[in-house]
Amino acid sequence: MRLLITGGTGSLGRRVVVRAAAAGWDATGTYLSAPTATATLRLDIRDRGDVRRVVRELRPDAVIHAAAGRDRNDWPANADGAAHVAVAAAEAGVRLIHVSSDAIFSGRAVSYTEDALPDPVYAYGAAKAAAETAVRAAVPSAAVVRTSLILGDGNGYHEKLTHDLVAGRITGALFTDEIRKPVHVDDLADALLELAAGDYAGVLNVAGADPISRYDLGVLVARRDGLDASAIPAATVAELGLQRPTDVRLVTDRAAAVLTTRLRGATEFIG
Repeated sequence: MRLLITGGTGSLGRRVVVRAAAAGWDATGTYLSAPTATATLRLDIRDRGDVRRVVRELRPDAVIHAAAGRDRNDWPANADGAAHVAVAAAEAGVRLIHVSSDAIFSGRAVSYTEDALPDPVYAYGAAKAAAETAVRAAVPSAAVVRTSLILGDGNGYHEKLTHDLVAGRITGALFTDEIRKPVHVDDLADALLELAAGDYAGVLNVAGADPISRYDLGVLVARRDGLDASAIPAATVAELGLQRPTDVRLVTDRAAAVLTTRLRGATEFIG
């Protein structure tokens, strides 16, 4: 089975490529700027013609769309790019697994099932919501995977952010009032591969078991990595006057019924 993974240089994409190959897939990851061990095929998802060409030439059995813009405000990559991948998959009759985000929600409802409608409060969430709409319109049989913070291999954004804050390389703070349900990168990768091999259609929440604040998550990372957790600056979204989702908890009951992959909580896979 031939599998195309967009974003093969990213934290998630790298793990998907590695775990797909170990599971027997003929896996190919894509890159934009420079090839790596897990990304050998150049692809610019912002270029509709390039996406069509790659899908047509590689002829994959399934596509896992894990690529994202280098900037969270990169609408051409985060929204248009997803649409280009979906259209190419539809034209080729290819199974599509699209990675979305809990950023599409405001946090006002706190708990969100697969039936919850997006109500984003910032640009990145709006782009991911638009991407979902495009994917579901172009490929009704696609699996749209909503996930949360991704950690576990030391290279996740939140892990790097914690290290940089403790070391004083950047200024800022981790929020005590921004709650998420972080997922281990390997658990998410395995769930995506399960879905690629199956026929589940529609939205599926794939997140970890534990709701935890970004600050408390940073403390877990610091303790795991031997850092001084007391050096992590703390703040609230309200104190800084930011427009960000606060308490967003993806309900994963359906994933527990659909998947064999166990979705661990942060206190287990980090603590």
